[in-house]
Amino acid sequence: MDKATGWQPLAALLATAARVVAFTGAGISTESGIPDFRSPGGVWTRYDPRDFTFAKYVASAEVRARAWRMRREFWQADPQPNAAHRALADLEAAGRLRGVVTQNIDGLHQAAGSTTVVELHGTSRQVMCIGHAPRVGTPDGCGFRSGYRWAFDHIDDGETDPRCPQCGGIVKSATVSFGQNLFPGVLDAAAALLGDADLVLAVGSSLQVYPAAGLPASAAATGTPLAIINDEATPLDALASLVVRGRAGAVLPPAVAAVACRTAPQQ
Repeated sequence: MDKATGWQPLAALLATAARVVAFTGAGISTESGIPDFRSPGGVWTRYDPRDFTFAKYVASAEVRARAWRMRREFWQADPQPNAAHRALADLEAAGRLRGVVTQNIDGLHQAAGSTTVVELHGTSRQVMCIGHAPRVGTPDGCGFRSGYRWAFDHIDDGETDPRCPQCGGIVKSATVSFGQNLFPGVLDAAAALLGDADLVLAVGSSLQVYPAAGLPASAAATGTPLAIINDEATPLDALASLVVRGRAGAVLPPAVAAVACRTAPQQ
């Protein structure tokens, strides 16, 4: 494992890769003004995560009302993609990045221009029907989905607990809550992307949340180079070919710019 603080070693590693896959966590979005869940000012300093399990959301209209308040607070900040999101989109446009696997629910990769994004924990940009009484952590809705503003419009019209317009079921943000199963196929899609990579970039992730963290760990264990860009140490540092200590918005843009105009190696 090489340790670095500047972008040049990352640029050198990127120059050898033609099938890069990025694995991103909350740290890539903090520079967009989104605090991670556990940092000072983060979501769980203002809300108790034990109140927002899938089972409690299904059982309690009061919990659902508080969850909608939390979502409104998030979107009122109007987060926008930052330089790190845009750098990954640029790397894709240059033909070197196969896609992004993200733990984030903010949709900022797509907003920056990335076209292949696997969202492990869903998206807060949409709401979905989860059915009338889903059990064992699995949504069981009719298929209704809409933009997140659908819920806010109905709440503003006096519906404290907006229901599915198609079947009357419970509506929830299209994200994975505590105690909720991942959406079908998402892990397989992520594993397929990483399985074809010749370089995995882990950006802004603590690499502590499983099963998500198992994806880059498995890639590194099978010999795929792993580069970690993070402010703090992670449990996978020892598996990495390169660890860069720093903020994603400072490290990624110059490293990508240095290689984006070059022809990718034939592999």
